[in-house]
Amino acid sequence: MSSAAAAALVAPPSEAPSAVGVFAFSIRAAVDPGVMPRVLELFAKRGMVPRRWVSAVSGDELTIDVEVHDLLPDVAEYIANCLRQVTFVDVVLMTAHA
Repeated sequence: MSSAAAAALVAPPSEAPSAVGVFAFSIRAAVDPGVMPRVLELFAKRGMVPRRWVSAVSGDELTIDVEVHDLLPDVAEYIANCLRQVTFVDVVLMTAHA
């Protein structure tokens, strides 16, 4: 096997860790008193306090907007996936801010 072919089989070096950033989560859920503590728990058990938390009820929908600073992108994605599994949560959107 040529050295070029062998080099192609070698996995690329891992990239540098992603920089921490600010992430916003927008959660839409059914109105239920247990939703907010379950959402907050996902941040609290990681030692995080959201910088911003706004919640509102409109009809039969609960909207929660959360902003967290100093979060790694892979951790933010993991939290978003966990939020999607919370009972009564219908939609979770996540955005990164500079």
